Amino acid sequence: MKSALKSGLLALAAAALPAVASAHPAIGEAAGFSHGFTHPISGLDHVLAMVMVGVFAFQLGGRATWLVPTTFVLVMALGVAGINVPFVEIGIALSVVVLGAVVALNVKAPLAAALGVIGVFAIFHGHAHGSEMPENAAGAAYAAGFMIATALLHLAGLALGYVIGRAGERQGVFVTRTAGGIATIAGVGILTGLI
Repeated sequence: MKSALKSGLLALAAAALPAVASAHPAIGEAAGFSHGFTHPISGLDHVLAMVMVGVFAFQLGGRATWLVPTTFVLVMALGVAGINVPFVEIGIALSVVVLGAVVALNVKAPLAAALGVIGVFAIFHGHAHGSEMPENAAGAAYAAGFMIATALLHLAGLALGYVIGRAGERQGVFVTRTAGGIATIAGVGILTGLI
C-alpha cells in the first residue's frame, strides 16, 4: 500500500514536472502540430487543471469517466472560435483552484453540474489555446496537437485516480486530498502571480 501511495505522489509530481510557467507567453507565436501539442504541457496551469479533470472524472465514476474529459476537449475546441472572452488567465487560474478543491473534497456532483463546470473552464482554456493558433493551414494541425495533448493529460489524471484507488481506502483518500490540495494551493499561487 505504501508503494501505491508513493506511486500516486510520484505520478502527480511527474505530471507537473514539465510545467514550470504559464503556457501563454506570446499570443500568435505558434505553428503546427508540435507547437499545439506542447502548448498544454508547457504551463503549470494547464497541466494541473487537465490532470484534475481526469481525477475528478475518475472520482465521479460511471459515465462521467469518459463524459467529463470528452466534454472538456469538445467545449475547449469551441473556445477557439475567436469569440472575445474576458479574464482568460483568471478563469484558467480559477479552474486550477476549483478543480483542485473539488478533487480534494471528493465532491460527488451530479453529472449535469459537473459537465457545466467543466464546460465553463474549458472555454477559458480553449480561448487561450485559440488565441495562439495560426490562421494559416498550420492552424488545424495546431488544434489537433493541443486537443490530443489535453486528452492525454486527462488520461494521466484518470490513471492517477486509478493508482490512488489502488492505494486502498485510507491511503487513497489521503493521496487524493493531498493531490487536490496541492493543485488548489498552486492555483492560488497562479491566480495571485506568486507562481
